[in-house]
Amino acid sequence: MERKLLIATLLSAGLLLPAFGAPRGDETAVVDVTGEVKLMQANSQRAVADASKVVLWLVPVEGTDHFAGPISAKHHFLMLQHDKTFEPNLLVVPLGSIVDFPNLDPWFHNVFSLYQGKRFDLGLYQAGAEKAVLFDRPGPSFLFCNIHPQMTAVILTVNSALFGISDKNGHVSIHHVPAGRYTLHAWYEDAASNLTDLSQRALDIGPGENVLPVLSITVTKHDHAHKNKYGLDYDPEASAPAY
Repeated sequence: MERKLLIATLLSAGLLLPAFGAPRGDETAVVDVTGEVKLMQANSQRAVADASKVVLWLVPVEGTDHFAGPISAKHHFLMLQHDKTFEPNLLVVPLGSIVDFPNLDPWFHNVFSLYQGKRFDLGLYQAGAEKAVLFDRPGPSFLFCNIHPQMTAVILTVNSALFGISDKNGHVSIHHVPAGRYTLHAWYEDAASNLTDLSQRALDIGPGENVLPVLSITVTKHDHAHKNKYGLDYDPEASAPAY
């Protein structure tokens, strides 16, 4: 199963605006950033109706005097197992975060990720139990349950705490961004390319400059079928109510 981590780095030379030198404590130097993404079908270049689940994040350009959030603070996030699904099915966490995996179902689960990103296998654990994983490797981790084939999710680990996820209309918001110069990164599970056609230029964020350039991403269908953690087909009884 091939999926791509998309890094759209928009960078060029230029001077920072005077407002960017404001102290961190100055509230005017922190803004909410908005953006828009468009998903286009690879074969027809028609717009996809649902443009959700595109992740954008900002990383400060090297040499700036501010930091893109507490990426080493080991904050805790939740990935629930409920009704034989993962909730949410897309979770974005800063590098160094801990994700807790509580089992809220009345049956056993076995969460694993063996393909990309953080690789782990939590083993079999019962209803009401909870396990945790430290996500210390950037990139997407594709999650599955070794018992229930319908359970799939993605945890995307990024090197910033400044990120947002698009809604159905392709709108993205990144909150509380310190003014400064950034590179913009993007990821979408079904993207057809790595966005190399984007122009590279600086992103100066500050009062009056808090709207990201519109991103157009070509998408294609991927085969999301998967085996269990042993590389075998799932037991057809796995969908029975008793399991």
